[in-house]
Amino acid sequence: MIDVFLHEQVASGVISPRFVSPHRTIRIHGHCHQKALFGMQAMTALFTAVDGLDVEVIEAGCCGMAGSFGYEQEHYELSLKIAEDRLLPALRERPPDAAIVASGFSCRHQIADALGVRALHFVESVRHAGR
Repeated sequence: MIDVFLHEQVASGVISPRFVSPHRTIRIHGHCHQKALFGMQAMTALFTAVDGLDVEVIEAGCCGMAGSFGYEQEHYELSLKIAEDRLLPALRERPPDAAIVASGFSCRHQIADALGVRALHFVESVRHAGR
């Protein structure tokens, strides 16, 4: 995960912890693989290092897509039910100016297909400010 790598680089002093974002408010959805293996701490730490950025990790389970699972006709309705359990309601209630960050490819597609909103990958939502 790029966020874990960058967090390790900051922690070891290889790069400075100076990041900027064009957004003022971000809501994060971590994909299942990320949450199971690494957790959300690295991404959250990098975002909270951005001055003035309002960051919140959405406490939602799976987006329901699970790779191509949600695109398969026989699983489509179940996929949407899973997304509607917590993720989609939380995103509908986000502040109007909040960017959605989802590092999972299938998560971003589920959000876009269900809500008509483009979710960003972590690297699209923050950049290093240099030394």
